Amino acid sequence: MKVKVIPVLEDNYMYLVIEERTREAVAVDVAVPKRLLEVVGREGVSLTTVLTTHHHWDHARGNAELARLQPGLAVMGADERICALTRRLAHGEELRFGAIHVRCLQTPGHTSGHMSYFLWEDECPDPPALFSGDALSVAGCGWCLEGTALQMYASLAETLGTLPPETKVFCGHEHTLSNLEFAQKVEPCNDHVRAKLRWAKKRDEDDMPTVPSTLGEELLYNPFLRVAEEPVREFTGRAVPAEALEVLCRERARFERAAEPLQPQARALLALQWGLLGAAPQK
Repeated sequence: MKVKVIPVLEDNYMYLVIEERTREAVAVDVAVPKRLLEVVGREGVSLTTVLTTHHHWDHARGNAELARLQPGLAVMGADERICALTRRLAHGEELRFGAIHVRCLQTPGHTSGHMSYFLWEDECPDPPALFSGDALSVAGCGWCLEGTALQMYASLAETLGTLPPETKVFCGHEHTLSNLEFAQKVEPCNDHVRAKLRWAKKRDEDDMPTVPSTLGEELLYNPFLRVAEEPVREFTGRAVPAEALEVLCRERARFERAAEPLQPQARALLALQWGLLGAAPQK
């Protein structure tokens, strides 16, 4: 299993997953179809399927054009709002692409129909991969837009947090630097946060992606996965993990507003990206 990381838009990631024996390829979260097809052509693979984590335009807007350019393409996801959807998936459903297994994991919170995808190969020394969209990011998580804090907690702690620690985490956005700056505010004495922040700053200076991380690493520095840990409980003033996560989400929003006040136009764009103003027109 080979994963191509494809940066697009302002800070999004698309992914191309290649089954190296059959040369079949699966795309995750297609925002810019022509860019994806450039990579498909360069790799010399056959694109058969799109897996979409959720319906927001910056993750799904390219589906319709890609389906037009690739007749017979399967577009899969868990939310009927996903553009050009051909098959609706259910939690726990398993797919197969050559030697690659895919387990579909419902992870509501950011959106009600958010699906993450856990991929692995039998008898393969390489670690499994998680495509988490906006449910889980490096040192953070997505905004809780359509779900409750309890749902988000269940998605992060019970569904994703229990996967093997060596799992590589491929998220939907490059938000690592700001996420770690917030994590440092939550846990100023966490050596893992400090070390990861130094690393992320260097990656940012070099204009290099910070994905993937691993789930084991996330458990060391991601405050949204550490809501049961004493320093995070002290920061939030909550002992119940789901309540601590709700406070973290509010505090993160305040932290980002203070760090980068938004003009009205930027607020509108951010709302559009979050799916609050509907889908952007197809190009």
